[in-house]
Amino acid sequence: MNGLRSRLRATDLLGLGLHGLRARPMRAVLSALGIAIGIAAMIAVVGISTSSEALVKQKLAALGTNLLTASAGSDFFGEESELPADAIDRVRRIDGVEQASWHATLTDLNVYRNALIDPGATAGLSVVAADLDLLTTTGTELASGVWINGATEQFPVVVLGDKAAERLGIVTIGSTVEIGGTPFTVAGILERSPLAPELDSVAMMGGPIAAELFGFTGAPTVIYERSADDLVGQVRDLLPATINPESPSQVKISRPSDALAAKNTIDQAFTGLLVGVGSIALLVGGIGVANTMVISVLERRQEIGLRRSLGATRGHIRSQFLVEAILLALCGGIAGTAIGWVITAIVAGANGWLVTVPAAVLAAGVVATVVVGAVAGALPAARAARTSPTAALNA
Repeated sequence: MNGLRSRLRATDLLGLGLHGLRARPMRAVLSALGIAIGIAAMIAVVGISTSSEALVKQKLAALGTNLLTASAGSDFFGEESELPADAIDRVRRIDGVEQASWHATLTDLNVYRNALIDPGATAGLSVVAADLDLLTTTGTELASGVWINGATEQFPVVVLGDKAAERLGIVTIGSTVEIGGTPFTVAGILERSPLAPELDSVAMMGGPIAAELFGFTGAPTVIYERSADDLVGQVRDLLPATINPESPSQVKISRPSDALAAKNTIDQAFTGLLVGVGSIALLVGGIGVANTMVISVLERRQEIGLRRSLGATRGHIRSQFLVEAILLALCGGIAGTAIGWVITAIVAGANGWLVTVPAAVLAAGVVATVVVGAVAGALPAARAARTSPTAALNA
């Protein structure tokens, strides 16, 4: 042979691999479908998770992560303590505090649609006296109507939280509700409050009218405070002693944005679980590719023998079937990546999220299919390469 070696060009190898898939299109489609389902599941799960995470980050950026909430804790005997009436003034004097507000729960008071409602049917709603700056500090928006102001805080006027209005059946501003035997006019209804969800199920009135009708002493139940982002930790350390100098241990400080971040962390944990399920589907798809290639080797023994007789080496045969398996998996991977992105876009659009699928995830999905195809096709390719020309032609 004058030292010449049989060679198989890359273009010829690619053509042989594509020919093997086109020769049995239905089998190729079904095998690629298994890969596609696994990749689509993983891409969709990761995409939906990252899109949801982007929404959480967007909301936190809009609402701010610098809100701290202070409330009364328990005393040494386990009984609930109270915050001092002048606590809000001291909080506003802390260096770095930009906004501070409060509300106070009016005990033994409930809000009813009218005076004919059974007193026991409270619907889980409560009544609070609220500071005029409450909405600004907590980042809560009005759905309709107006907030309490310097004039209306002295009169029987209330603003309802989102859930409170829903449970009371209030849909229009100007309706009346019953509180402590006194009719109150509904001046506004709030949107849901992400950082202060306790406001969703309360009826809020001004401090002066609460003092006049129900003996409100001015002691807040909850204090909300916003400070510069870089001073949140410092202010958080100062709040307990500032609010209650005599018993700082009886003041509880929380950061509502931490709850949203924790919820997002839980969502990520579920995402990991679902990605694991998608990986199992990908593994099943890989097994399907291996099965297809094994059957293909058995059915094409005469073809293999003929090619070996014409000078194809074992390496050529091995490469042909390996490329065929990789192409089969690659087709499934590309299809699955596209399907996963479309599913993400549909879910994100339905929920009003920004579609966020990292490019690295899309690339990783395709790479994963190539790896699966190579692994799944390695054994059938090696088996095809070991087939002798004589045995194949006698098949």
